[in-house]
Amino acid sequence: QVQAVESGGGSVQAGGSLRLSCEASGRTFSRYTMGWFRQAPGKEREIVAAISWNGDNTYYADSVKGRFTMSRDNAKNAVYLQMNSLKPEDTAVYSCAAANSQGIVLRTDYYDYWGQGTQVTVSS
Repeated sequence: QVQAVESGGGSVQAGGSLRLSCEASGRTFSRYTMGWFRQAPGKEREIVAAISWNGDNTYYADSVKGRFTMSRDNAKNAVYLQMNSLKPEDTAVYSCAAANSQGIVLRTDYYDYWGQGTQVTVSS
């Protein structure tokens, strides 16, 4: 089982940067694919990025490609999302999640464990 806690959200102006962190508990953290998701008001939750268990493979949604970078440190049981060149449309609650898979997982319902989320607000 994995429990995840996000941090690092906040309010920034367009063009700014934020770094989200997700610290997870559980001895088997390194076996899980991790994902970052976001949900804006009135919209469905969408995947932003995902990283395989060993960090060798990553996925980015087209809307964030080239601006966001996801990484993980298995020794610290943590994943990160570096967000640069933020836009107002990036405003959402961002959550990290763990999927019991070694390969990249994109479907939301394949993720088993979720954090509570952290708010990111980008003003124009």
